[in-house]
Amino acid sequence: MLVLNQTNMNPVSFILTGIPGLENMHMWISLPFCSMYLVALVGNCGLLYLIRSEDVLHRPMYYFLAMLSLTDLVICSSTIPKALSIFWFHFKEISFDGCLVQMFLVHTFTGMESGVLMLMALDRYVAICYPLRYSTILTNPIIAKAGLSTFLRGVLLIIPFTFLIKRLPYCRGNIIPHTYCDHMAVAKLSCGNIKVNVIYGLMVALLIGGFDILCITISYTMILRAVVSLSSADARQKAFSTCTAHICAIVFSYSPAFFSFFSHRFGGHVIPSSCHIIVANIYLLLPPAMNPVVYGVKTKQIRDCITRRPSSSKDIKSHNVRKGHLPGA
Repeated sequence: MLVLNQTNMNPVSFILTGIPGLENMHMWISLPFCSMYLVALVGNCGLLYLIRSEDVLHRPMYYFLAMLSLTDLVICSSTIPKALSIFWFHFKEISFDGCLVQMFLVHTFTGMESGVLMLMALDRYVAICYPLRYSTILTNPIIAKAGLSTFLRGVLLIIPFTFLIKRLPYCRGNIIPHTYCDHMAVAKLSCGNIKVNVIYGLMVALLIGGFDILCITISYTMILRAVVSLSSADARQKAFSTCTAHICAIVFSYSPAFFSFFSHRFGGHVIPSSCHIIVANIYLLLPPAMNPVVYGVKTKQIRDCITRRPSSSKDIKSHNVRKGHLPGA
């Protein structure tokens, strides 16, 4: 009876192994991980400073971009430092509560990132389809409420994960073959029934990812219809160019996310576990590293603020009015 009770207790800590089968390459793998993490830190902190300090960037598009940068910073900072400590110093242990906190942060803010990308798609829809009403539709209170709603959605949907994990009996050891505490990676250590975890995880993915992708698809369908109806080829090109950075951000975020989610649940016996883990880390590293670069290259106002070509924010505004730029172009 004592043994039975012990098997149903939560472990004191877990052991994160890193990338199973590639232990000899951990040091080499850490180099791109560390490089991308540094790019993410510098790029996103730089974007936040730029948006805060430049008056010309105090507009809806850049407020949403600031939300995206904050989200990306939390995502990569909650996982990559621990992964690097595993690769460099073999610090593999993480407490049970620390594992739950890491899992909560990762899933909450990846869900929030999806929501912010959806809000940015709606921003582009309003900017292109209703340019004259852009500033009256997307007011600061509306932007704040939208951002808060996206955050609360993630928190309320992810909190049950922690209770679903805590209720499980763990009698298959405490070794997690991963670099961070993913919900399903932890649940698979249980000798209990994890069917509820699987079903709820799928429901949350559909509620967050499915809803956001549907909204993004509808937004870009309406944008495409509006752009195609423009008579001038130059006007069509300018309208499309305002969406380029956002489309790149969508590709960087959703491509590894879909691969990681579906392969983890339906391709476990076909795809090596090391591939699962590498892609899962790319999913958390690639968007934070690439989003600041893409927006810095593709967005004229950000380029101008970085290079300091215009003498003042007023010069940029007057330049945009003369050229007839769309909001956020």
